[in-house]
Amino acid sequence: MPNNKVWLVIEKYVYTNSRATHSVKKTAYSVEEALEFKSALEKLNDQKDVSYFLASDVDTVLENVAYHHNKSVQNGTYYDMHPEIKRPVAIK
Repeated sequence: MPNNKVWLVIEKYVYTNSRATHSVKKTAYSVEEALEFKSALEKLNDQKDVSYFLASDVDTVLENVAYHHNKSVQNGTYYDMHPEIKRPVAIK
């Protein structure tokens, strides 16, 4: 999967009785790097008004979803997590 896509780790701060503010905390070039940074921020966060999320363009997100779905189908974990879907029988 190409790593030329940009992922943003966004901090959302909601002040009492006011609109939320957002700021970019990290620009990452892989979803794994972005998730790792987001996870670290969440572990360090002790404020109830602060949360974190990832953002990217639609093409990047859909490409990532498709990549991981196809990978899970290929290695069989998709079928383990969805027992209601039967594994296709390989034709020899």
